[in-house]
Amino acid sequence: MALFGNGIKMGTGIAIGLGVIVLAPTVVPAVAAIVKPLAKAGIKTVLMIFEKGREMVAETVEVFEDLTAEAKAELAAEATAAREAAAQIVIPEEGTV
Repeated sequence: MALFGNGIKMGTGIAIGLGVIVLAPTVVPAVAAIVKPLAKAGIKTVLMIFEKGREMVAETVEVFEDLTAEAKAELAAEATAAREAAAQIVIPEEGTV
């Protein structure tokens, strides 16, 4: 009985295999015609997302560079103002106070 059951399973497998071999020449081009545009659209989408990401990173870097330059300019201005304020301070000589 078990041998007969395996024979049916094997026969079914052979039938499916033959069906695939017979239908493959017509099915593969039809599937390829559907899959190729989908794959191309997916690749285009990934490229667009990648490019948008690069633009966002470039803009972010530019903003940080601008902020850094402004902070350095403010520090330099504060240092200059402090030096000028220190130069204007008159230190009284000994014995005059």
